[in-house]
Amino acid sequence: MLLLLASQSMQAQVSFGETSLFNDGWLFLLQDVADAKNPDFNDSSWRKLSLPHDWSIEGQLSQEYASCTGYLPAGIAWYRKHFKTPDGFDGNTTLSIYFEAIYNRSEVYLNGHLLGKRPNGYVSFLYDMTPYLNKKGENVIAVRVDHSRIADSRWYTGSGIYRDVWLVKAPQVHLSQWGVAYRLKQLQGSKATVEVDVAVDAPKATKANYSTAVVLKDASGKQVADGRIDLGRLAKGQTKRTLEISLNNPQLWNLKRPYLYRLVDTTSVRVGLRTLQFDANKGFALNGEWMKVKGVCLHHDAGVLGAAVPREVWVRKVKELKRMGANAIRMSHNPQAPMLYDICDQEGLLVMDEGSDEWEFPKKKWVEGWNNGKPAFDGTYDFFEEWIDRDVADMVRRDRNHPCVFLWSVGNEVDYPNDPYSHPILDGKNAVINQPMSGGYKKDAPNAERIGKIAKRIAAVIRGIDTSRPVTGALAGVVMSNQTEYPEAIDVVGYNYTENRYDIDHKEYPQRIIYGSETGVGYDSWKAVRDKEHIFGQFIWTGTDYLGESGRWPSRGLNTGLLDFGSFKKPRGWFRAALWSEEPVCYIGAYPIFPQRTNANGRRGRGGNQVSAEARTGRQPSVCRSTG
Repeated sequence: MLLLLASQSMQAQVSFGETSLFNDGWLFLLQDVADAKNPDFNDSSWRKLSLPHDWSIEGQLSQEYASCTGYLPAGIAWYRKHFKTPDGFDGNTTLSIYFEAIYNRSEVYLNGHLLGKRPNGYVSFLYDMTPYLNKKGENVIAVRVDHSRIADSRWYTGSGIYRDVWLVKAPQVHLSQWGVAYRLKQLQGSKATVEVDVAVDAPKATKANYSTAVVLKDASGKQVADGRIDLGRLAKGQTKRTLEISLNNPQLWNLKRPYLYRLVDTTSVRVGLRTLQFDANKGFALNGEWMKVKGVCLHHDAGVLGAAVPREVWVRKVKELKRMGANAIRMSHNPQAPMLYDICDQEGLLVMDEGSDEWEFPKKKWVEGWNNGKPAFDGTYDFFEEWIDRDVADMVRRDRNHPCVFLWSVGNEVDYPNDPYSHPILDGKNAVINQPMSGGYKKDAPNAERIGKIAKRIAAVIRGIDTSRPVTGALAGVVMSNQTEYPEAIDVVGYNYTENRYDIDHKEYPQRIIYGSETGVGYDSWKAVRDKEHIFGQFIWTGTDYLGESGRWPSRGLNTGLLDFGSFKKPRGWFRAALWSEEPVCYIGAYPIFPQRTNANGRRGRGGNQVSAEARTGRQPSVCRSTG
């Protein structure tokens, strides 16, 4: 019997079976109801809607809620859907449901039976519904979403089933979920050798012999390479094999011409062939071309649309960012919607894929205003130990076939000084530390040496699945982390807002590959990258304005973006284009004249609390630059 690497949708990204969207005909109740999982529960009064859906963005803004998530509500809610088993389903068929993400702490039931729980609100997951299906008659899928810990993030997360849902129908013996992967093994002259990994699931040992066929087609649909693996009789469980295919005159994926092949004609597996090279002295090269990474950080919301972002909005964001010269995106700070990776593949942008913002202890969450008031300590730390290995593994398996992904990140700012880890180095008087001391070393705080051990654990999970890309991390307290195993646990070390350490650490750790994993938008931050060959790039905070991390009420979010909530270029975006774009740039801006005020002596003036127009408005001076 022959298994093909085929799927009828490129968006489902499950690598097997016949997929179909399952977004329509859902019922919703923003309330926790004990019996809502039962199939005979009366849901006739529930609201009818289609997915994706974010209920937080529909809520009433109130200063009673947390500033860190934009003063919007959350809570507990249920989704239900009545459906019939698809035609053609028989004893040799399986039916699964695939969620691209649910925020968060979800429980999924089919006809009253628990299919599973997934606390992480950003990862994609699949459940086999076959054992509990009513083969004839009605089925009821019920999903409980528990976002009662409203302030569990430092930014806006949204609530609910905010990404697409899919049905996946497949034979009992089929390719595994995310079970197909490829990598460019060798590029020599006009010939490329590609390794293809294939994993097959069998519910029981088979008497029949199986084989797997791989067909590679170019962008026009012409077959350019093929291969076949004879699997023989399959044992119960998962069987893995690797084969090699070769092709002549390969077209490489790059930022100006992101060429994509396909495995089989209807497959979800797109193939982009490219080489990555990182060097402690020379920086980064794509296909042998040394370049600067001009990146931006992005959260997953789109202003008034919340977390349920349509594809058209992502396309606009990505194209606008690329027009101003950006060539990379950092997924801050979690796996994002599969469609965004597809768009980056097609448009030609590099991607840093990131696992999480929080590890085994909670970070401070501001509930009265950004860096104001008494912080809260809700978070996702409580399921870290049980789930982090699987969450990271699923991120890598899901996204490893995207040529745009060039870095895997173990986490963001997990080493922020005294939030939560501490180390005696924080009592140091070294003037070049230039990082928040938070009162110096705190003996009762978790020891920072734990960071290195956890980083090694997560990096090992990633390398156990994919060795074709380096592992990185975004360090917020590099001086403290230098006292731990953290920098050595990863391959490429990201520095957040620590440009003054670039030369110092390059000299002290000459084998360390360094870049700016998160930087400000200022000219000096870019100059530190542009003028230093050993620093390969930066990721600006941020590409667009985003909800959460708000100031005091009625602020809704942070306006650090090069683009505003509508993906329109702001003055600072024009300034960045003048630095990054290969095209001529000219922008002239006008600043408002603030009204004069009468001071205590009766004289007219502008008041004593003076700040620059740029500080008030976030605008940059007018710029003009020509490449001609």
